[in-house]
Amino acid sequence: MWLKLLPLRWIARQWAKGSGFMDPVDLAAKIQRFAQPSEVAVPLELLRLGTALHLRGLINAQAIQHNLDWVWPFWVERQFDPRDVSFIPRAFSLSHINMTQRNWTAVGLPGVSDFSLVDPAGLVTPHHDGWSLDAWIMEDRGGTQGLFPSRLSEVSQTLRVDRGLVVSTASAQGPHRLITETEVIESGLSPVCSIRIKAESEYDSWCVVSLRPCNPEGISFIHDISLLDKHAGWLVNGKMPVYFDRPPERCAFSDYRTGDVAHILPHARHRRKISCPVGMATAGAAFQIKSGGSREIGITVPLRVPDPQASRNHRPRKNLVPWKQTVEPACRLAVPDAKIRFLFDAAVRSLVLHSPEEVYPGPFTYKHFWFRDAVFILSALMGLGFTEKAGQVIERVFLKKQTREGYFYSQEGEWDSNGQVLWLMARFCDYSGRIPPGSWCRAAERAARWIRRKRLSSKLDLPHAGLLPAGFSAEHLGPNDYYFWDDFWSAAGLASAGQLAALKGDQHQARELEKQSRDMLDCIDKSLLGASKRLGTLAMPASPYRRTDSGSIGSLAASYPLGIWDGRDPRILATLEYLLTQCSVQGGFFHDMSHSGINPYLTLHLAQCLLRAGDPRYYGLMKTVSGLASPTGQWPEAIHPKTLGGCMGDGQHVWASAEWVLMILNAFVRPEQNKLILFSGVPMEWLRSGSRLFLGPVGTPHGSMELNAECEGTQVRFSWKGSWHRSEPEMDIIFGSAAHKIKKADTEMVLEMPQADPLVSSR
Repeated sequence: MWLKLLPLRWIARQWAKGSGFMDPVDLAAKIQRFAQPSEVAVPLELLRLGTALHLRGLINAQAIQHNLDWVWPFWVERQFDPRDVSFIPRAFSLSHINMTQRNWTAVGLPGVSDFSLVDPAGLVTPHHDGWSLDAWIMEDRGGTQGLFPSRLSEVSQTLRVDRGLVVSTASAQGPHRLITETEVIESGLSPVCSIRIKAESEYDSWCVVSLRPCNPEGISFIHDISLLDKHAGWLVNGKMPVYFDRPPERCAFSDYRTGDVAHILPHARHRRKISCPVGMATAGAAFQIKSGGSREIGITVPLRVPDPQASRNHRPRKNLVPWKQTVEPACRLAVPDAKIRFLFDAAVRSLVLHSPEEVYPGPFTYKHFWFRDAVFILSALMGLGFTEKAGQVIERVFLKKQTREGYFYSQEGEWDSNGQVLWLMARFCDYSGRIPPGSWCRAAERAARWIRRKRLSSKLDLPHAGLLPAGFSAEHLGPNDYYFWDDFWSAAGLASAGQLAALKGDQHQARELEKQSRDMLDCIDKSLLGASKRLGTLAMPASPYRRTDSGSIGSLAASYPLGIWDGRDPRILATLEYLLTQCSVQGGFFHDMSHSGINPYLTLHLAQCLLRAGDPRYYGLMKTVSGLASPTGQWPEAIHPKTLGGCMGDGQHVWASAEWVLMILNAFVRPEQNKLILFSGVPMEWLRSGSRLFLGPVGTPHGSMELNAECEGTQVRFSWKGSWHRSEPEMDIIFGSAAHKIKKADTEMVLEMPQADPLVSSR
């Protein structure tokens, strides 16, 4: 930290004391006492992200609360309304941040890293962290009479996946109806955001397209707006055009001192441009609607700054693959529950959209790279059949981010990344049936060596002997500590590195790495035994020095996804019971640490552990997560228990989509050691409808499969077809509470429907 440098420490102290502030050196020392001593207090990347969020919050505090007569985005209209459940008192809060309605949906094209966002009321943000476009209906008599979707209590929104990704938003109030459809399409050299608007009114009215200096996080400055030739659009901030498919009848501009353009429409005097030194310029293009009539308007916004030189020297790109062609070969799901099926289809497209080259856990707040999120996302993509994409990301992105010391670096001080990358490499080799290339083996050897050197001595007479150093860890588990999450991943990574060595024929190195993995697991066992004696419970804390709390969720990695321990290990079962009884809100896992909300992907981690344990309560958690999805089939990172809107992280969290896909895949076919467990997570209610279930082709460590289940009276006919890398693996069907071993070469099995539904009897 910079405060450790002299004479900066002395200068900082003198300035603070002279200005009446607390001593920053003393304050930093007191804060550090809450954590274990660590190399890195907080990852620089997280400080940068948090600082950007709060700096915008400072701007929001200056711009919004003094101008509540403006038409603001959905989250502002809710969070600043004292009559709304989303209301947050502002009082001494220095920054005003969206903490109640962090929800949005990205639209884009496969392989393209430019996304556009649509908020729950249809506000469109074409560019990352940029200004937005809104659509209203204003009555001819003027004033703010009409339809403003962000101010309505009910707006209907859907995601259509039949021809790509299209977000449709419909709103109505009195005599007015408005529908907007937003998608990204290819147009020449650049992808463009396409917005189609249909407005209807029983009165003489105006459909207004308005340019807004804000987005779902808050203010995004607009300093200059000018009309394009023939009034066919705007040029924003001197560089980015917005095109209309026809000229508006009227166009108005306003600056911050005048107020929102909504106050002067639709009868404002004609102007061609405006400049606003504050950066709060607004514009409105008004299209007339005759009484009882309708109006349709098309808007396009290039997602990249137009380059005239490029348009003269380059031909249009032809390497983009359409949505249909991209997802057609992927795994398909057929179940009678339409909501489950829709969420699966939406999640597949979210995973594809957010992995153009690098892998992003979100389109907005989290449009950055983290190994942790990328590993889960790529694991889901491999299960869906996108194994080649996963291999390309490992080769082109992962290996390039490894330091000379062997550390897979995305955030300093988070020690789980090496184990996760090694685990994914081995998983890729299993799913593809290939031998790892030499570059992978060399990277794996360096990564394993880094883990071995990073570990603390096992001879220490301390609870963290043999574990990794204290770090910030993964799941926002709290202050720096010796987190078991990091250790389980590292032990699994060492075993995976051994697997890679064995595939290349180096049996000596494979045995040595397996030995190192077992040694680390022995140290974890010893540390957990000490924690159990200290706490008087088998439930695992997050670290040797913590009590049980919601951070215990990280220690369940030993069951899911790593499968290091048996699913019925007493420590796993005790931890599950603790979390289900003490950390459950509205049927979902509530994470107190930082997230402070119901967490969809961690709820699914619990469900996966219950599934491995043979506990039918997994399905209740699945249904909870299904019910928490937005109308467009997305989940924020954490969900406010009262507003049910996002309260933390990105409003479209791709890790959550990955976990939904993995939950569905494991319900049909779950890898366990060297065998496959079929249909163990298929609930009876899907079968009792008499509908046919289908999943496939789904990737497994042994090859790909297609699975069917059909209810025939009191019997269920299960069938499957595999395309194996080598020999057919050992397989069991678990139906109800009974396991049925599958004989080699069998392709179907008929079983009696259980008399009692375990999902019902367990409640």
